[in-house]
Amino acid sequence: MLPTGDISDLNLPPGEAGGVELVSPAQTSPGRIFEDYQPAGAETQPNNSPKNHFAKGGRLEPLRLLKVDLRNLRTRYASDWMVLNQQVFASAVYIFFTNILPGITFASDLYVLTGKSWGTIEVVFSTGLCGVAFALAQPLCILGVTGPFSVIAENIYQLCNEHFRVNFLSFMAWSLIHAGWMHLLLAIFNAHDWTMQYVTHFSADIFSLLNSVIYFHKAALELKRTHSNASLATFLYAVIGAFGTCMLAILLSTANSWQPLFHRYIRLGLSEYAAAISIIIWIGIPRIGELALLDHERLEIQSSFRPTSPDRNAFFVEFWKLPIAWIFLSIIPGAIITVLFYFDHEISSIICTVRRYGTRKPGGFAWDIALLGLTTMICGILGIPPANGLLPQAPLHSESLMYYVEDNTAGMGLPDDDTQTKVARTYEQRYSPFLQAAFIMLFVSPPFQKVLGLTPTSVLAGLFMFMGYQSLRVNPILERIGNLLTPPRELPGLPDKVTWVGIHTYTFTQIVLTGIVFGVTLTVAAPAFPLIIIALIPIRLALMNKVWTRETLRTVDGWACRAGKPEDLEETHSIATREK
Repeated sequence: MLPTGDISDLNLPPGEAGGVELVSPAQTSPGRIFEDYQPAGAETQPNNSPKNHFAKGGRLEPLRLLKVDLRNLRTRYASDWMVLNQQVFASAVYIFFTNILPGITFASDLYVLTGKSWGTIEVVFSTGLCGVAFALAQPLCILGVTGPFSVIAENIYQLCNEHFRVNFLSFMAWSLIHAGWMHLLLAIFNAHDWTMQYVTHFSADIFSLLNSVIYFHKAALELKRTHSNASLATFLYAVIGAFGTCMLAILLSTANSWQPLFHRYIRLGLSEYAAAISIIIWIGIPRIGELALLDHERLEIQSSFRPTSPDRNAFFVEFWKLPIAWIFLSIIPGAIITVLFYFDHEISSIICTVRRYGTRKPGGFAWDIALLGLTTMICGILGIPPANGLLPQAPLHSESLMYYVEDNTAGMGLPDDDTQTKVARTYEQRYSPFLQAAFIMLFVSPPFQKVLGLTPTSVLAGLFMFMGYQSLRVNPILERIGNLLTPPRELPGLPDKVTWVGIHTYTFTQIVLTGIVFGVTLTVAAPAFPLIIIALIPIRLALMNKVWTRETLRTVDGWACRAGKPEDLEETHSIATREK
């Protein structure tokens, strides 16, 4: 482990050992040399907090969290560029494929749903531009154009085209400008404090499971589309190609366990570039022999660097020409977009920095939202769809950067105790998000667009399945589902007052709620699904302790953004009441 102190004094070893280790011996949890990010109202806040929320130290003190984030950013920025190794580069390649290919699928939908106002070029441009901005300013969280925003854009286009009779891109530009300044207000007045500090793993794990289900569903939709548009032989091959892409990627991702086959560096390369190798192989297979004669469905691309709409010559919207009444009316969709982006991005940022990834540097949630507001405004003015935090790409990014180190603290520091355990760490750096975004920006150019056009949609379906698998396998719900299917006599022991019946019912509740939210995503109410996830937060804190025991909830749940458990607050309050 590296000593605490000024980051400029750290000497980082080359290669894979180049992860920055920042440990404070005074803390039992992973320490930080950065300023602590304490939410107002948390249990660690002193009792003499100001009653005036706008006063210094108050919940709504302007710029309070932004100042903390910017100080932390200044302290950590140099160290964020000190780690570059094979695993970081492999992560960039993996996230590039998992970001750009699904994005092109959304582009195909937007092309139809917005009357050719947006297409492949706009989605790729937005994903690359916003990705580069966040990589330079705020790493780990991956951005892209999302499905829920596509639904909002479709509804706004219909209103503009059929009812308002105004230009869609001008109206959308103002909607995104309004959303931008609303994001800035949320950051200025510390919205993270009075919204997301209460998020627990209960809600975060449901959201993560939901995204796994959504990607499996998208794979099925891609195959269904092929079935509708192509011959039976092509459809049957598409099924083989989809499962082949997924299974080969899964097989190669286990290459590190193939010892003694191959040299260890070959096994390492196969494991880290599993998805990319599988995609390239299954792009080439349809061009072999009689398979080349089939009418394969391929990704739709654009042949020139210009806006998709034939009525536009440049990536710029003359938004000031919209009548003043419509400028004010566009505040309403701007508010809807703000709610969607804020909660979607916050949850993405939380999930990609949860404890199981071993992240150690502060996330900077307020700076995240401020930057998101600025990029949203820029996208509106350029006439391209805005990007925000992506699931499961954001946690998959953290997953691809994980490594394990020996931790000898399990022996409580006794000289004769050699107990060691492996703990997870993540390479927290800026190269992988920057490189994947830069690669995506390259594909704005026509020659690279043609390369994308070689990709069969069956490969995309396989990639969706692999992404769903990767997201699912690190979700704690999966392990508890396994316990749910295990005979009681073969289950391990539990702490006092904790029963397997309680844990099983808790797990079953999460599965049912995931199914309900997924059902909502298939209806016209799909843009509101983040609000349902947020509604689970008060349900968890106010109602679930009446169904499950404190010990059971302490075993299966905890705060997502900070150390401790919700039940710790109850225990502290109970002790304080007895003392009085």
